[in-house]
Amino acid sequence: MVSTHDGAPGGDTHVVFNQPPALAPYDASDDRALLEGLRREGAGWAEEDVRRLGRQAGSAEAQEWGELANRHEPVLRTHDRYGNRIDEVDFHPSWHHLMRVAVAEGLAGAPWADDRPGAHVARTAGGLVWGHAEAGHGCPTSMTYAAVPALRREPDLAKVYEPLLTSREYDPELGVPTRKSGLLAGMGMTEKQGGSDVRTNTTTATPTAEPGVYTLRGHKWFTSAPMCDVFLVLAQAPDGLSCFLVPRVLPDGSRNAFRIQRLKDKLGNRSNASSEPEFDGTVAWLVGPEGQGVKTIIEMVNCTRLDCVMASATLMRRTLVEAGHHARHRSAFGARLVDQPLMRNVLADLALESEAATTLTLRLAGAADRAVRGDTGEAAFRRIATAVGKYWVTKRGPAFTAEALECLGGNGYVEDSGMPRHYREAPLLSIWEGSGNVNALDVLRALSREPDTAEALFAELALAQGSDARLDAAVTRLKGMLAEGSQSGARRLVEWMALTLQGSLLVRHAPPAVADAFCATRLGGDWGHAFGTLPDGAGVDAILERALPAPDPSNTAAAQLA
Repeated sequence: MVSTHDGAPGGDTHVVFNQPPALAPYDASDDRALLEGLRREGAGWAEEDVRRLGRQAGSAEAQEWGELANRHEPVLRTHDRYGNRIDEVDFHPSWHHLMRVAVAEGLAGAPWADDRPGAHVARTAGGLVWGHAEAGHGCPTSMTYAAVPALRREPDLAKVYEPLLTSREYDPELGVPTRKSGLLAGMGMTEKQGGSDVRTNTTTATPTAEPGVYTLRGHKWFTSAPMCDVFLVLAQAPDGLSCFLVPRVLPDGSRNAFRIQRLKDKLGNRSNASSEPEFDGTVAWLVGPEGQGVKTIIEMVNCTRLDCVMASATLMRRTLVEAGHHARHRSAFGARLVDQPLMRNVLADLALESEAATTLTLRLAGAADRAVRGDTGEAAFRRIATAVGKYWVTKRGPAFTAEALECLGGNGYVEDSGMPRHYREAPLLSIWEGSGNVNALDVLRALSREPDTAEALFAELALAQGSDARLDAAVTRLKGMLAEGSQSGARRLVEWMALTLQGSLLVRHAPPAVADAFCATRLGGDWGHAFGTLPDGAGVDAILERALPAPDPSNTAAAQLA
């Protein structure tokens, strides 16, 4: 029997009202900070492709792929029905849909085969929009992107594998790498006894009679995307820690010894398989000289750290869009949330953080692009600023995502909203490629061993000198902190470096309302300890008008309510 209780319009207890429509479809590229940064950093030629990819990322189909890939997690099959060892991981079809788009759009190794200035910026911008669909599959694309410069340390191997790693063809079938249309690369660096301290690795590499070929024996602790075709692995050779290329299938078509002991049961990143592989007579090819494994992979680390910043900025933007959409369509206490001053303060504060993260991400991508092309000043800036950005932006991600989730109230705490998935994803990015302490210490290492990095950073900050007194005072304070240089104060130092760098970029490139509010709060101290504590004079209206995307006209329910 249908109730006639009149607590809802028409007396039906199940009439749904005052709930927002689904966000999708929406345009993930409708982001002024992103598009302006894309043009500024030399990749304006890619704008049409980024816009197209952004619309696809916000489509109902792509959003469903992301949800399904995380609901139906990868499954390890160590043996087939007859008892043969196979070590394969099965993925939901949605994972493959996501991967196929990412590789085809050049989000894996493609920029290394693109001579156009700005190719690496275009890839980063593509990641900033396609990441709205799902985060986990960004792991194998990131590692494939990062493997190319490391592999170039061994030109003979690069000649064979680089054309396949830079391919835009997604080929998930297991096979001889050189017979495939495209390859993905993973990495196996850490071990249970050392984690980031890879020099404590115990996996051994024994030379064979064939020059450059070794056999590995050992156990890796955290190897993501174990279904990749090739892996860069660290192991102890006779002359010390070295880097090796390990294919899953050998040139003769036989399977290499790559025994997956288990998949990790992770907090987030559930769509992506992370594993513990064991090597026992595993055939590997040396990459770079023996004993220089860390030096060989350092370029790989620079690339993956940039992608950590990118992914965190993407999560910020994605959850801000969701929070803004909810606030536009939800009413409380007689007014829409988006019209209520306190909610507007929260959203504007989040918008400031998001724009600062996106702007810094694209500046780092521009530095990477120009460094690849031989700009030594940009290479020095990239060296220190990427570590600074990795530390700070990924640290801000979890708090940001939690605040955006809270904007939805109880609705945001429910799995169906998607916000819990984003919240669980956020902490990964501050752990992957070195936790906060590792990155802070890396900044100190760069400052002490590579003085040109500090010079490059201050040259960048000087471009905004005289534009804002609070920024100038922050730079002066930073110089004083650098003179102290204690390890125990490394986090304070790196945080201040990040804030001054973000402030200088916004002062130079963002509208006055954005730059003034950022400098007043993050640098000037006129701020509380939580989001939503902007001062009364902040240009909240201008910040929100810039930050919140317009409803997609194809989403008729959202457009009618807006």
